Amino acid sequence: MFAQGGYHGTGIAELCEANDLGKGALYHYIGSKEALLAAITDLVMDEVQAGVDRVAASGGSPAERLRLLGSEYLNVVVRLPDHVWVLLHEFPALTGERAADFHKRRHVFESAVEEVIREGVRARAFRKVEPRLAALAWLGMHNHAYLWLKPGGRWSARRVANQFAEVFIDGIAAPS
Repeated sequence: MFAQGGYHGTGIAELCEANDLGKGALYHYIGSKEALLAAITDLVMDEVQAGVDRVAASGGSPAERLRLLGSEYLNVVVRLPDHVWVLLHEFPALTGERAADFHKRRHVFESAVEEVIREGVRARAFRKVEPRLAALAWLGMHNHAYLWLKPGGRWSARRVANQFAEVFIDGIAAPS
């Protein structure tokens, strides 16, 4: 992790220098590279889970909730772009309990998306699709946005989320 200039060209030494912190001091507070990765992962997943909770509390139709889930997730991408980059590139370096915790939290998020799709199918708002496969397609759309969706960029998180929702929901909408 962070080897050979790694993360956006920044290694641990550069990260410490940019924050007026020696490597020894960083590891005193953090413990290890894996602990730093776990802290970054926890921060992102806490934000993602807070978005899932807000969507669950909002009610609304499955299409409305799917749109909101996308907006919540892309807001995390825009607010924490470097953290999301690290998480999506480096999570395989997590081991043991840290890896198990991350996979459990990711599963909760993926399951929330899948359940909204399943509800839409049951309500006949969405055509009969395999909910898991449709959720993976939805996640694929959103998970790659970190590569080009930037704070202050051409498109806002909300605009992208709305466009993605239109494309996705129109694709799975039940025929009238």
